Amino acid sequence: AWDQITCSTISSSMALLPTLPTALLLPSHPQEAYCAYSIILMALFWCTEALPLPVTALFPIILYPMMAVPACQVCIEYFKDSNILFVGGLLMAIAVEHWNLHKRIALRVLLIIGVRPALLLLGFMLVTAFLSMWISNTATTAMMVPIAHAVLEQLHNTSKDVEEGSDNPTFELQEGSPQKDSTVWQKREQLRFSQGMSLCVCYSASIGGIATLTGTTPNLVLQGQVNALFPQNGNVVNFASWFGFAFPTMAILLLLSWLWLQILFLGFNFRKNFGFGGQAKEREQAAFHVIQTEHKRLGPMTFAEKAVSVLFIILVVLWFTREPGFFLGWGNLAFPDKDGNSMASDGTVAIFIGIILFLVPSKIPGLTQDPRRLKAPPALLNWKTVNEKMPWNIVLLLGGGFALAKGSEKSGLSEWLGDKLTPLQNVPSPAIAFILCLLIATFTECTSNVATTTLFLPILASMARTGFLLNIIGVLVITLAINSWSFPIFNLHTFPSWAYSNTTTNCMAIQTNITTTPSP
Repeated sequence: AWDQITCSTISSSMALLPTLPTALLLPSHPQEAYCAYSIILMALFWCTEALPLPVTALFPIILYPMMAVPACQVCIEYFKDSNILFVGGLLMAIAVEHWNLHKRIALRVLLIIGVRPALLLLGFMLVTAFLSMWISNTATTAMMVPIAHAVLEQLHNTSKDVEEGSDNPTFELQEGSPQKDSTVWQKREQLRFSQGMSLCVCYSASIGGIATLTGTTPNLVLQGQVNALFPQNGNVVNFASWFGFAFPTMAILLLLSWLWLQILFLGFNFRKNFGFGGQAKEREQAAFHVIQTEHKRLGPMTFAEKAVSVLFIILVVLWFTREPGFFLGWGNLAFPDKDGNSMASDGTVAIFIGIILFLVPSKIPGLTQDPRRLKAPPALLNWKTVNEKMPWNIVLLLGGGFALAKGSEKSGLSEWLGDKLTPLQNVPSPAIAFILCLLIATFTECTSNVATTTLFLPILASMARTGFLLNIIGVLVITLAINSWSFPIFNLHTFPSWAYSNTTTNCMAIQTNITTTPSP
């Protein structure tokens, strides 16, 4: 049935291909109409996934030459600096994941924070958010969920043993009551805690991804769009400026999400949630033992893990100090252009460290059993590992988005839409930001695969109240961030001069014609 739906979607879309532009065409705006049609067609294919997403992202290479945008200009958009930054950042993420450094960090933090119910939720959320700042949300979740389930399984098994009369410690989530009456209630509490633990990992992975420019793909899309639409922006969106804006936002979102998940799945008894009481130590032992055992299995820190850690720290320091804005960075001093801006970008730094990962050995070189031969240990990264774990489809998706922006600019569609949206200039900026955040948050709930939505609809229905409030919290916190600490970071008190480059030229020309044309 789904194949039939997919085929019918493709057929109907292709049937509309030659006719829809004709309906959209205006005598005075033919290029704008063709560009709008291209965007609508790609949105249709992206939302329905009638074709693989990266295949749809290649449409501009075919469609844009029809509206007088040379294909050579379109193809350049598929490997912009933001794409290079994405690839370089993922090289480091792949190295961290390949040598299990992320698991060591996760288990160490959990051992430090503790395993009381509320603190266990907080520990998993902090670790997941931190890891998601540097590696993909999917990889972080895939690594953290098994650890969480292992802890939960041990908790439930030891609880069952105590009910049967053994002497093993337990992690009871509800204070005692008559055993027969409390068994069903306790199982229900354990199920709720398991749901909360799973959701805390998923939500914190999404929240943590917003903190850094490379944490999630939409952040890089923003940087690429700003650089494409406003070439003279002076690199206003870089790693340091984005972190200064997004990290406090992430921290507030994470704290509020933790409180909401704690209330929803552990209840309002904060004394019990934080493990205060006579049996607090017994409740901690089972979970702590699981985490401690997993940490011991990793053994001592290897040379490869230490090397990746050092290179990771160097990468972050170079990102922060390249061109921070509030002081001269090494990029301004060592590689300045005629205006004093850094010619080296964040992508340059990422690729530089990425290449080093292919050069540094994973072990200290030494002699083999045959003293006449030297054995070269493998490098920290090899191309086979990178090729298997690198999401090349995301690179094409990024390029497709940049190509859409370029086509909108070249065809005049951006200018035409800007003229139509001029009434919004009377609406306060905070209101516009709030409406856009709410609209986008709502739209992202609807643009998933139809088959996936149908399959997981019962699951999504029982998660709806959790996600709905977190969406509202996210919109409110981001609105707060945009209208508070983002002002000094991005100098939002005044309209930037570089933003006039795409808007004032035509206005000045029109004004000149009006003033120089004689009255009838």
